[in-house]
Amino acid sequence: MEILGATLRVCVDDLEKAIPFYERLAGGRALRFERGGVQVAAAGCFLLMSGPESELEVLRKVAATIAVTDVEETHRVLVELGADIIAGPVPTPVGRNLIVRHPDGAVYEYVDRRA
Repeated sequence: MEILGATLRVCVDDLEKAIPFYERLAGGRALRFERGGVQVAAAGCFLLMSGPESELEVLRKVAATIAVTDVEETHRVLVELGADIIAGPVPTPVGRNLIVRHPDGAVYEYVDRRA
């Protein structure tokens, strides 16, 4: 299992207002998409999310998004280490993801960019 990096998850009230700040901070244009009624913009290492409070409440429980080379391999390693698989692996707009609770209680999303 290889970890490629981490993305900080930021819930915002007004996505359109927040995007220019984070684009400037990250030095590039945000990639935008929608998932489950939540508007999302990825700018550098920041994942901005805006939407219904009921959806954001769930998303706030995930500490960070961790990029890996292969979600299936990551799944195997995390299970061997005693992690609790909450959801996935499932397809996303850019690859696959997996939501996991580590033995210490922290919840993370793991993603890859595989088709």
